[in-house]
This record gives sequence, C-alpha cells and structure tokens, in this order.
Amino acid sequence: MKINKYLFIFLFYFLNINYVYSIEPDVFVQSTVNRASKILSENISKEDKINQLKQIAMETVDIKGIGFYTLGSIRKNLTDEQKENYTKIFEEYFLKSFSSRLAEYTNPEIDVFAKEVLNKNYTIVNSLLKGTSERPEVKINWRIYTKNPKNPLIRDLIIEGLSLARTQKEEFSSILNSNDEDINALFSAMKEFSNK
Repeated sequence: MKINKYLFIFLFYFLNINYVYSIEPDVFVQSTVNRASKILSENISKEDKINQLKQIAMETVDIKGIGFYTLGSIRKNLTDEQKENYTKIFEEYFLKSFSSRLAEYTNPEIDVFAKEVLNKNYTIVNSLLKGTSERPEVKINWRIYTKNPKNPLIRDLIIEGLSLARTQKEEFSSILNSNDEDINALFSAMKEFSNK
C-alpha cells in the first residue's frame, strides 16, 4: 500500500507526554516533541525504541478517531463486528506505519510558536521543524482534540498545508473504490502492510 512521503513526519509526532490533570495544547505539543527526541536519541536497540514509541502513541493519539475519519462515509454501512475489526486492524496498521520509520529518525528540533482555539473541542497548534543541512524547515500545524482538557489528543497534522489524515482517507477511498466498496479488500491491504 502506498504510504505518503510525509506520513513518517506525521507519525513521528504522534507521541506521548506524561498525563497531567490539565495541560494547554501548545505545552502538550512541545512536551511531546521533547519526549520523542529523548527516546530516539537513547542508546538502546531499535526494537526497544519501537516498543516504547508504540506504547506512548497508544496513550496519546486518538487512533480510533483517526481511523474512523480515514475510513470515510462507508463506516455508516458497517456492522458493529466490522467496525470492531476495523478498529483493531487500523491500530496495528497505524503503529506499524510509524514505528518502522521512527527508529531511524533522531534529533528532531521543533519549536511551538502559536496556537489558535477553534472551539472547545479543537485547537490548532503552530510549530516549525527546524531545517538542517539534510532537510529544509517544515511548517507543522497540529490539530489537537481538547474536549477533555485533562487528556488532549492529536487528531491530525497539517504539513505545509497538507492534512495527513485527509491524505490517508483518500488512499483508503481509492482502495475501496477499486474494489466495489468491499471493506474486506481494505482489511486485506492493511493487514498485508502490517505483516511486512
């Protein structure tokens, strides 16, 4: 399955900070990046890094919410059993997508510089991934789900104007459209990627 070239950036920042009683979205994002940098720079095995990154992603990212968004309108036609199956398969797919890339990525420097409260449920946090001799600087806007201020969650990243959740939704839609909207075809494609 084709993976958007920006997906590794998107997945990288879907990481963890320790839970606190309440945290501002911009602090949440900056703390997340700092923690991720620490893990990726530790002198531990690739397998250990992958396991730690998977665990913190499960605690911080709204994987289920992202999954149903990327599934699109077809989710309305699924049975409860199919939805449950999709949730499990998507989580495995999501975790494999970022963990297979992040273990090789070290020392990211990202600075949060602004935030925009859209409503009580969402805040956009603006940040900049600093450029190096090997890569240009990148503007990253984080879509933070803030309905529960004690547990903010990342729902999307917009990399230089490109919504990565929307890109994933388009890829899934393409698979479904090519297979007469058969959800099992999408399940198979996701499982194939996860089992590589």
